Amino acid sequence: MLEQILEEAELAMGLAVEALERDIARIRTGRASTALVEDIAVEYYGTELPLNQVSTIIVPEPRLIVIQPWDKQAIPAIERAILKSELGITPNNDGTVIRIALPQPTAERRQELAKLVRQRAEEARVAIRNSRRTAQEALRKLQKGSSVSEDDIRRAQGDAQKLTDGEIERVDALLADKEQEILTI
Repeated sequence: MLEQILEEAELAMGLAVEALERDIARIRTGRASTALVEDIAVEYYGTELPLNQVSTIIVPEPRLIVIQPWDKQAIPAIERAILKSELGITPNNDGTVIRIALPQPTAERRQELAKLVRQRAEEARVAIRNSRRTAQEALRKLQKGSSVSEDDIRRAQGDAQKLTDGEIERVDALLADKEQEILTI
């Protein structure tokens, strides 16, 4: 029973870190990345599909994303979807591929992006702590039922704290890497 509670907490904490990784990968840093555009919803023959399911996305240069649709008829829909997205970028269409040139962000914009990344990291830390709290509450309920010894409960609480500390360290490492990437010119 103790192992199951800890496994559930570990899974929830891991999901919070994975969500953070996906979130910060989408934040524009001035460097091109397929993660910036791959999840943009494109209306394709009446169905909303992610961009990576209707085209090939490549990054041939550090500041250029090239999108090659599998169906040339989808180019206008892809352009509309990119323009509607929150990225604030304008695609260039040559009839066969769409090119997105990413401009160099200003110093002010870099600071805003760094602040956004810090905010997302704090949200992940809160989610991790909430998972720890849920595990500790489950352990307390188990202790009240007196089906498990007090020493086992304390050991499990210590393990939950170690899990929390490890996942928060992962969040801090992701935050430091992304901040460095954003603030580097």
